[in-house]
Amino acid sequence: MSGTLAAILGGAAGAVALVGIVVFFIWYCLSHKRSISRTSETGSSDPSVQLGRHVGVELSLREARRFEMEELSLATKGFSDKNLIGIGKLGEVYKGLLNDGMLVAIKKRPGAPSQAFVNEARYLAPIQHRNLVTLLGYCQENNLQFLVYEYVPNGSVSSHLYGAGQVLHEKLEFKNRLSIALGAAKGLAHLHSLSPRIVHKDFKTANVLVDENFIAKVADAGLRNFLGRFDVAGPSSQVTADEIFLAPEVREFRRFSEKSDVYSFGVFLLELLSGREATEAPSSDSSQNLVEWVQSDQNYTNFSSVIDTRLGSFTTEGMEEFIQLILRCLEMSSERRHSMNFVVMELDRILEKEMNLTTVMGEEGTPDVILGSQLFKAK
Repeated sequence: MSGTLAAILGGAAGAVALVGIVVFFIWYCLSHKRSISRTSETGSSDPSVQLGRHVGVELSLREARRFEMEELSLATKGFSDKNLIGIGKLGEVYKGLLNDGMLVAIKKRPGAPSQAFVNEARYLAPIQHRNLVTLLGYCQENNLQFLVYEYVPNGSVSSHLYGAGQVLHEKLEFKNRLSIALGAAKGLAHLHSLSPRIVHKDFKTANVLVDENFIAKVADAGLRNFLGRFDVAGPSSQVTADEIFLAPEVREFRRFSEKSDVYSFGVFLLELLSGREATEAPSSDSSQNLVEWVQSDQNYTNFSSVIDTRLGSFTTEGMEEFIQLILRCLEMSSERRHSMNFVVMELDRILEKEMNLTTVMGEEGTPDVILGSQLFKAK
């Protein structure tokens, strides 16, 4: 009897031990997976990735692919002019079709082989988010450097707002633009949530792309790190299309931060509102550009003159809140600007309210929807 009892107890103890080992193994796998993952809506960081930025440690989640120049040449038909889709800060941009059928955008520039270039690609490639353009890999051959990105079919928001042939594009009404702004804000907020945090440093309307469903994807995150030292021009009377997006502290002190990205985002929102480049004057008799005008005249009733007439219908309340958010982003003092997380929450709230108030019409209690040309008229 005692032998049987001992055997039972021994078997039970063994089973408990086995269960404990299995539980520990599952816990270890899950915690290890969380520690290396950088692919989520909120984002987390992997110490090996942080080291990879500085000393080239291999990434454990998804390494940046090292492409061969021969493959990239075949993908672009020998870098044919027919495949050239743009010229950016890094150089020429080509559309390519890889052997596996994937469409890609390939950025090409002259550049001697550099380990820093490889390290930066290895650091940025694992960062994946619905609202960020994914860096797939790199190539360095024959004194040329290449970055290979996912291809986003509908081009940049700037091309739809004021680019060549924009009249042929689908009209972007207020709710559409709010949705694009929210997606872009989520992309920037994700970069700022990483550890160490990533500052975009070159956020502008031309770097917000839209896919086939008009979902916004922020492009060229960290591109200035590939370019090395970047000299920012000081204040001048002639501000270029790129310089208009730079915060005052960047133009004066070269001080990039998450708050300088917020300022750039404010200029982006202003272009969404106006449908024009921010370097333009609000009227023919003004010597200011749109940003200077907004910063000097914060009277809501004057904004009707710069609102894009293609916006269609919207509520007065929604537009006023959108303009207020623009003003908060364009604060001259970085300390007075809100974080991108706050911007995301505000845009989400404004969009939800606008959808609720403008999709169900004719019900009692539903506020009037007005055209842009009628906004802020004397009540």
